[in-house]
Amino acid sequence: MILRAENISKRYFRRTGQANYFEAVKPLSLALEPGSLTLLMGRSGGGKTTLLHMLSGLLTPTEGKVWLGDTDLYALPDAQLSRLRGEQIGVVPQGRSAVDTLTVLENVLLPGQLCGRPAKQETALYWLEALEIGNLADARPAALSGGELRRMAIARVLTQDPQVILADEPTGDLDDASTRLVLSILQKAAHEQGKTVFVVTHENDAREYADRVYRMDGGSLS
Repeated sequence: MILRAENISKRYFRRTGQANYFEAVKPLSLALEPGSLTLLMGRSGGGKTTLLHMLSGLLTPTEGKVWLGDTDLYALPDAQLSRLRGEQIGVVPQGRSAVDTLTVLENVLLPGQLCGRPAKQETALYWLEALEIGNLADARPAALSGGELRRMAIARVLTQDPQVILADEPTGDLDDASTRLVLSILQKAAHEQGKTVFVVTHENDAREYADRVYRMDGGSLS
């Protein structure tokens, strides 16, 4: 499913003696195709995460539109947008996203349960094994390293089986071997399963897995 941004931007208004604003993302248009992995690179603070959040339906653009197929995301009522996100868009966040009172397996299954779907326990266990943390299925998040928590978040999205995967620094806490494993899995999700995959990263080596590479600096996309 095509995820498309039309002339979107994000401005944060503030007062600095007189009315002013900070333009986190300058007007841009972007189309992400199914069956491809698109990479977004650039320095920290350049607007990459803000763009990802607008594409995911989590942050309303100041102007412009975001389309998933024929659906204008930000024209939907909140309840419909939340349901669409839960069913069609999987987000691997940059920060910690575990529920500490649940096991790793329960964390992976949680999004589907919140959407009222049957539990995909076999699928969840498959992705935990594929990401080399299957032995931690019954552990609590507090017992996991940063890299293991990141792989748990990736397993959660893959178990959800969305049409679109948006991953914000999915290899940020990983060693070289785990980085290659994660990027290979995301590439296969695009090429073999027809997913629309968008990855924000600082990893130069990730270029070899990408079908298209963009750079973002100072809120501008190139």
